[in-house]
Amino acid sequence: MKLILAEPFRTLWSGRDAFAEVEKLQGQVYRELEGRRTLRTEVAGRGYFVKIHRGIGWGEIAKNLLTAKAPVLGAGQEWTAIQRLTEAGVPTMTAVAYGERGGNPATQHSFIVTEELAPTLSLEDFSLDWARTPPAPALKHALIAEVARMTGDMHRAGVNHRDCYICHFLLHTDQPVRAGSFRLSLIDLHRAQTRAATPRRWRDKDLAALYFSALDIGLTRRDKLRFLRTYFRHAAGQGSLRPILRDEARLLGWLERKAAKLYARKQRYGDAL
Repeated sequence: MKLILAEPFRTLWSGRDAFAEVEKLQGQVYRELEGRRTLRTEVAGRGYFVKIHRGIGWGEIAKNLLTAKAPVLGAGQEWTAIQRLTEAGVPTMTAVAYGERGGNPATQHSFIVTEELAPTLSLEDFSLDWARTPPAPALKHALIAEVARMTGDMHRAGVNHRDCYICHFLLHTDQPVRAGSFRLSLIDLHRAQTRAATPRRWRDKDLAALYFSALDIGLTRRDKLRFLRTYFRHAAGQGSLRPILRDEARLLGWLERKAAKLYARKQRYGDAL
């Protein structure tokens, strides 16, 4: 069994069964599945998000494996990803409680509690009208550079997100959003994978998802090049675009095709991707 508690849950659950107590938490439920529950709750006037995993069963695990999908077995993936991103300097959630018990992955009971990031607005919502009403160029360029930095640092830290869309980059709105003064945080890491190094295949999937999610916000070719220069800043040429475009030509072509395929599917089926 693993159990890590910070305040206020260390005091709140002192001498009690944390796994029983987390099931008693009440609040707005965002997702209720057979094996997972996500809700927002308040403790001592502060907001927290709670994700409870109760095991998905061997049938679901087998189905995922047969379709070449890595199953989400518990809260441990998100806990580990948060720790790795924090160490790498990628702004993300703050976990204040984590528990895991049971050795059987099909029935394992686990949970994670994170501090609510508020007030915030997803980058998807913030950029919703950019195609019709472009933002100040300096702000757009700064946001692109920060998303590229965060994504690049995430991948270099050995983490791939698996849901790397702009809706999962939260813009903090507790102060005016300006080119030289804003904060982004990366969220929703329950599917994230953490390794010593991110495999190219999974890195590319994240980049395709990110590109697809930004297709409708009015990005120009120069904007895309700005992203590439920052994301690949470790490449030969110290951020020069020429070697990046040469060395990553195959990737860039694949991203265009993959994003177009995802977009066409979205047009057919809406958000049910």
